[in-house]
Amino acid sequence: MSKKPPETSSSATVHILPTLPGQADRLLRELEWKVIRRLDGLLQGDYRTLMRGSGLDLADLREYQPHDDVRHIDWNVTARLNTPHVRVFTEDREMSAWFLLDLSPSIDFGPAGHTKRDILTGFVAVLSRLLTRHGNRVGAMLYGAGDTAVRAVDTVLPPRSSRAHVLHLVHRLSSPPARITAPSAPKKQRTGATELHLLLQTGLANLRRRSTVFVVSDFISAPGWEKPLAQLAQRHDVVAVRLLDPLELDLPDVGLVTLRDAESGEQLQVDTHDAGFRRRFARLAAEREAVLREGLTRAGADTLELCTDDDLVDALLRFMDLRKRRVRRPRNPSKSAGAATQAAA
Repeated sequence: MSKKPPETSSSATVHILPTLPGQADRLLRELEWKVIRRLDGLLQGDYRTLMRGSGLDLADLREYQPHDDVRHIDWNVTARLNTPHVRVFTEDREMSAWFLLDLSPSIDFGPAGHTKRDILTGFVAVLSRLLTRHGNRVGAMLYGAGDTAVRAVDTVLPPRSSRAHVLHLVHRLSSPPARITAPSAPKKQRTGATELHLLLQTGLANLRRRSTVFVVSDFISAPGWEKPLAQLAQRHDVVAVRLLDPLELDLPDVGLVTLRDAESGEQLQVDTHDAGFRRRFARLAAEREAVLREGLTRAGADTLELCTDDDLVDALLRFMDLRKRRVRRPRNPSKSAGAATQAAA
């Protein structure tokens, strides 16, 4: 459950936190100055190794491996050598990147100014600008962005490469839907847990061309997201970006507090001064962590964790280092007589 302080409003009010286009522009300029300028000097010469594109020019043949796209199998060579082989194409400089974004209520948790939503917005804004500045295109699918009774993928932004497109995306991310905060205000029907598999299945159904896909979520979701994530990773280059807050793993001793499940609205008052309760909470959180990490590992997607107390530059440098190590990871040499070199993963 996500933790929230008790609500104290005494009148029916609807708090809407709009982000005007001008505010989105100021946020993006601030990120460009504080983050992108710092990254520019550290990423020189690494552009072609950070992401994988797609191409049309045949560069090599190698043996089929479990994660390969079956559509790239060369059936003539396979029949001749009696071993499945795939075609490797020359990498295009331009690529398409998609952000599959979980904007369910639980991402609003965190300290003021550093909530999981703030971290998500900063990550997407910085990475979008880094990509579009080189002519690449970025698109997005937003789950739970609308103020509706039933959560679903309610926004799809087609991939484009302009700064105006990035501004529009930042504006959508930093403008949460209306939150009804007073007990006397009309209440909407509870929607239950986030169903992350709906977002992933939408990506599976709509992403035809091989792309780099960032699935950004806190993964506080109903079960069933592991299989579509694995299927997405078979077709695309997938990075699972997990958002978290330290309080979700370990409760401090602050006395009586009210815990509220941001997904269902259910509240529970607990005594955090009770050491036994804090131990049980930490144990259950550790068990959930183990299950989540195992699911991400089985899916075969790269994983990047973004904590609300992280420095965004450090987190992005970890991501770039992860990508470079993955690209340089050696594979078994191909036995094909026509294979001259080994393709990078």
